[in-house]
Amino acid sequence: MINAILALAVIGAVLGVILGIADKYLKVEVDNRIEVVTSKLAGANCGGCGYPGCQGFATALVEGEVDKVSRCAPTSAEKKAEIVEFLNTTPGPDGNTLKVSL
Repeated sequence: MINAILALAVIGAVLGVILGIADKYLKVEVDNRIEVVTSKLAGANCGGCGYPGCQGFATALVEGEVDKVSRCAPTSAEKKAEIVEFLNTTPGPDGNTLKVSL
């Protein structure tokens, strides 16, 4: 019985160390600009822009796949202007800003 408990404790410790190392080296960094742009969009998730919901469109904007905010019809002109200003002035994790227009 004691051998089984010790074996499980050793296995648990080894797996814990492996998970700790994996967390350090395999971490995916998320661009915080995606969340900000998503919060400024209308939130209709209509798919009219050609992307699956507002999160998909915001990701496409931040990753540079799309350079026109006007593809989102439900968002007001004021919010679109805020998105353009935000993306054109806020650098991402790599230090670069985007060139987005209305």
